[in-house]
Amino acid sequence: MRTHEAVRLLLVLALGLAGGAIAHRYSTPTIQAHVGAPGATKLAAGSAAGTAPTLKPAAAESPESTPDEGSQAEGESTDPGFDPEVVMYDQHRQMEAALHRLAPQTPGKTDLYFLAFGADGAEDVFRNEAEYAERLMASRFGAAGHTLALVNNAATVDTRPLATWSNLEIALDGLEKVMDPTEDVLVLFLTSHGGEDHVLLVDLDPLPLDQIGPDDLADILGKHHFRWKVVIVSACYSGGFVAPLKNATTMVITAARADRTSFGCGSDADITWFGKAFFAEGLNQSDSFRGAFGIASNLIQEWETRDGEAHSEPQFASTPLIEAKLRTWRDGIRLGPPLPFVAPRETLTAKR
Repeated sequence: MRTHEAVRLLLVLALGLAGGAIAHRYSTPTIQAHVGAPGATKLAAGSAAGTAPTLKPAAAESPESTPDEGSQAEGESTDPGFDPEVVMYDQHRQMEAALHRLAPQTPGKTDLYFLAFGADGAEDVFRNEAEYAERLMASRFGAAGHTLALVNNAATVDTRPLATWSNLEIALDGLEKVMDPTEDVLVLFLTSHGGEDHVLLVDLDPLPLDQIGPDDLADILGKHHFRWKVVIVSACYSGGFVAPLKNATTMVITAARADRTSFGCGSDADITWFGKAFFAEGLNQSDSFRGAFGIASNLIQEWETRDGEAHSEPQFASTPLIEAKLRTWRDGIRLGPPLPFVAPRETLTAKR
C-alpha cells in the first residue's frame, strides 16, 4: 500500500466514511494545463461579459518545467494556509451540512439538480468557475436549493466541502435520496487541468487526493440510478470523457477534443475560455444547453483564430431522449434574468 493510500485510509476511517467511496487508485498522471504548449496564452483578468477575452503571454507550464515535488524557490512559503488534518476531519460535517441544505424534488415535476466539482486548488480560476456556474443555475434556471459545489481552494476549506473522489460519491449518494432519479435531471460540471491521458487533476496540496479519469467517472455514475444526466467537463483533452459517458439519456459537453488543449486557466485568469463562453455568454443568451454550446463554440473559435491558437474544438454529444427531457424541464421553470460573471473580490485584490 502506498503512503498516500495508507494516510487517506486512516483519515477516512476516522471520519466514519469507510466503504466504497474510498477504494481507489493513487496514481498521479501527467497533467497538461488549459494553456497547452509552452508559449501559449491565458485569459487576462477582468474581461467583461459579451467581449472576447484579452490575452497576454503566459509562462510555460509544461510538466517538464515544474519543480520536483518538495523543491521550492528560496524564501517561498510551504504553508498551505490551512491545517490538513483539521480539513480532512471536517469533511464529514461539511458534507452532511451541504446535503442537508438540498431541497427535495417537486412531485410530478421534472427538477434539475446541479453539482459542481472545482478540482485544482492551485488556481482560483477553477473555484471561480464552479461557484459562478452554481449561482447561474440557481438564479437563472430555477435550481435554487438544488445545487451543491465541491471546491478545492485554500480560501474555502472552512465553508465548502473539498472536491475529492470520496466527496463526489457521497454527494451523489445524497442527491439520489432527495431527487427522483428516474424523473429529475442531474447536471454534473467538472473543471480542472486535464492530461493527454484524459485524467483530471484533483489537487489541494499537501492533501493526498485521487485523480479522476473518464472510466473512473463512468464507474462512479454507474453505481447510481440517475437516468437523466448532463455532464460538462472543462479541461484540456476533455473530449476523452465523451465515449465512456454518453448514452441514450446522457448529454456530454466538453471544452476540447480528446487530442486538443483548451485555454484560459492560470494564476492571472478569472475564468477559463470555455467557462466564459458556455456559462457567462451561452447560458445567459440561451435557455438550452444546445443553444449555449453553439454560442460558446463560435466564440471560442473566434478567440483562438484571433490569437493564432490551434482550435480546441469543444465537443457535444446528445440524443433525442435527453433533449426531450430537458425541454420538459425547461417548460416547467420560469427563466431568470442573465447573471454576468464578476470575479470574486479576493481574486481581484490578489492581482493588484
